[in-house]
Amino acid sequence: MCRDVGDGQMEYINRELSWLSFNERVLAEAQDPRTPLLERLKFLAIYGSNLDEYFMLRVSGIKRQLATGVTSKTPDGLTPDQQLQQINQRLTVLGVAQYQCYQDLLPELAAQAIEVLNYEQLTESDRQYLHTYFQEQIFPVLTPLGVDPAHPFPYLSNLSLSLAVAVVDAQGSHRLARIKVPHGLLERFVPVGRPLVFLPLEQLIAAHLDSLFPGMVVRAVHVFRVTRNADIEIQEDEAEDLLLTIEQELRRRRFGEVVRLEVDPLMPQELRQQLMEALDLEGQFVYAVPGLLDVSSLFALTRLDFPHLKETPFVPHTPLRFAEAENIFEAIKAGDVLVHHPYHNFATTVERFIHAAVQDPQVLAIKQTLYRTGGADSAMIQGLIEAAENGKQVAVLVELKARFDEANNITWARALENAGVHVVYGLVGLKTHCKVALVVRREAQGLRRYIHIGTGNYNSKTARLYTDVGVFTCDPEIGADATDLFNYLTGYSSFHTYRRLLVAPVTMRTRLVDLIQREMDLHTHEQPGYIALKMNSLVDPAMIALLYTAAQRGVRIDLIIRGICCLRPGVAGLSEQIRVISIVGRFLEHARILHFRNGGADEVYIGSADWMTRNLDKRVEVLVPIGEPTIKEHLMHYLHLSLKDNRQAWALQPDETYRRRTPAADEPQFSLQEHLLVSS
Repeated sequence: MCRDVGDGQMEYINRELSWLSFNERVLAEAQDPRTPLLERLKFLAIYGSNLDEYFMLRVSGIKRQLATGVTSKTPDGLTPDQQLQQINQRLTVLGVAQYQCYQDLLPELAAQAIEVLNYEQLTESDRQYLHTYFQEQIFPVLTPLGVDPAHPFPYLSNLSLSLAVAVVDAQGSHRLARIKVPHGLLERFVPVGRPLVFLPLEQLIAAHLDSLFPGMVVRAVHVFRVTRNADIEIQEDEAEDLLLTIEQELRRRRFGEVVRLEVDPLMPQELRQQLMEALDLEGQFVYAVPGLLDVSSLFALTRLDFPHLKETPFVPHTPLRFAEAENIFEAIKAGDVLVHHPYHNFATTVERFIHAAVQDPQVLAIKQTLYRTGGADSAMIQGLIEAAENGKQVAVLVELKARFDEANNITWARALENAGVHVVYGLVGLKTHCKVALVVRREAQGLRRYIHIGTGNYNSKTARLYTDVGVFTCDPEIGADATDLFNYLTGYSSFHTYRRLLVAPVTMRTRLVDLIQREMDLHTHEQPGYIALKMNSLVDPAMIALLYTAAQRGVRIDLIIRGICCLRPGVAGLSEQIRVISIVGRFLEHARILHFRNGGADEVYIGSADWMTRNLDKRVEVLVPIGEPTIKEHLMHYLHLSLKDNRQAWALQPDETYRRRTPAADEPQFSLQEHLLVSS
C-alpha cells in the first residue's frame, strides 16, 4: 500500500503523469535555442507523435476502466477518474507550451528563408498560383460528405484531420458537411510557388470551399482531429491461428472507440456538441488546440536540405577486432566483443554476423528473435531467407504483437515461411521482447555456438537513432542457455533454471531481488554498497520498494531512467541515497545496463528488460552477465559518463518535477552523446 511520505507526497509517482513529464522533456528540446533549428522542429513533431500514441494506448485504457466501472487505485493512490483529471490539467499547460513553441519557431524559420504562412499572409500572386494548384492537384481528391437524415455522420479514421463546414443551401436550410484533409496522400505543407514558402493544406482547402459547395453559402469552417483506441486485445488461448487473429484485430483497430477530439478553439459549442454526440464522446475528452493541429506533420519540414540547421552528420565505425578480422567468427572466438550503437556501425557488426552465418558453409543453423524488423529493405530478413534457401536450419521467432509493427511483422512472417524458415509466434500469454541471435557452426573441435544478445531491435534504421549495446560471445554456458531459450520459445520445453542468463518470466525477477539483497548484505562503511541502473522505465512497485529498502540500509543508488520513473528520489527517511536522472538528446537512450558493486567484485548485465511488471512477469526477456573485464569496465565507465552529463540530463526532484542540469560555475559543459560521438 502506498503511503504518504510528507508534504502530501506519496511513495510512488503516477505512471501516466511520469510519462507526461517525459514528453515535456522532449518538448523542452524543441524549446531549447541550443538545439539546431530543424532539430527543434523534429522534437516538436516527436512530442506530438508521442502524445498521439499516449492517447491511443494509455488514455484509452483508463477510459475503458471508467466504462467498466473500475474504481481500484494505482500504487500512487489515484482512481481512473482522478488520473484523467490530472492528465487533463497537465495537458492544458502543455498545450499552451506546444502552441507557444510552434509560434516561436516560425520567425526563426523565416529568418532562414523557410516560411509557413497562413492564408491571410499570402500575396495575390501566391493565391493565383495556389488556385490553379488546388483545382488541378487537390480538388479531384476531395470528397465532401453531408450530414443529414439521409446521410449519417461519416466514419472518421484514426488521427484523421477534417474540416467541419457549416453551409446554407438555396432553400435557406442549414447543413453540416465534413471534408477529410488527405494529408497522408498529399503534402500537409503545400508549396505556394515561391521557394521554401508553405501553406498548411487544410487552409488551402478552406479557402476554396466555393468549389466544393457551389450554390451554397459557407457560414463557417473549423478544423478538427480524431484519435481512436488503437490497443489490440487478443485472447491467445482462444485463437486457433494467431496470425489471422491479429490481422482481424488490425482491421478492427481502424474502428476503435474515439478517445480524443481536438478542435479549433474558435469552434462554437453547438458544433462541438454535435461532434461529441456523433462520436459518443464526453466533454473531458475534447481538447481545444490553438494553432496547428497535428504537430507530428512537422516531420515533413525537417527533411528540408539545410545541413547547417541540423545535427552534424556522423559516420559510425567498426570495433577494432571486427575491422581487422577477415572472419567474424574467429574474432568472436578470440574474446567477447561489445557493440554500442549508433556509435558502432550496425551493418558491419550485427548484420555482418548474420550475413557471415548465411554464407559460411560451416554454419548449420541460425536462430533469432525478431521484434521490430524494419522496412522492406531489411538486410536481416533477406539474409535469413537466403540462409533457408541455402539449406541451413533457420528458426525465427517473429513477435506479431509488437505494437504498431504488427502488420509489418505479419508480412515478414509470411515471407520467411514461404522461404522455408521455421517461424513461430511466441508463447501463449507472453510477448517475446528479448533480442537474441544464435548461430551453430561446425568446427574442428565440434559444434560451437556463437551468440549475439542486445538491448535493441534487429533494425538498421533504429540502430542509427537509438543508443543500444550488444555483446557477441561464444561462451559455452551462454550458448547452452540460448539453446534452451529457443527450445522454450519454439517447442514445449519448460526450463526453470538457466546457467548464466536471467530470463523473464522464469528467473529474472527472483535473481534481481537476490542481487539487490546481496548488495544490502555486503554493504559496510568501508565497502559501501552501490547499484547503478540504466533503463527506459522503472514502474514495478515491488522492485521500487526493494530499492527503497536498499537505500535505507545505506546502499547508494544511481538511476538513469529515460522515460517513466515511478520511484520518488531524495525523500528523507525513504530515498535519500537515490538519485534519478533522465537524458533526452539527439539519440533515444534505449540501452538497459545494470551494475552491482558486489563487495568490489562488480557484476554488470545488459539486456532487453525494463523494470515494469509486464517485462518481468508477462514478457520473455533476457539479461546477460558480462564476463569480459574490459567490456565490464567500458559499461561501468559509460554509466559514469551518463551521470556526469550536464547538457541533456534532467534530475528528478522529490516533488516529481524534473530540473534541467546545468554546469556549475567552475564546471565545463558535458554531453554524454556528443562525447561518445567523438571518442567511441
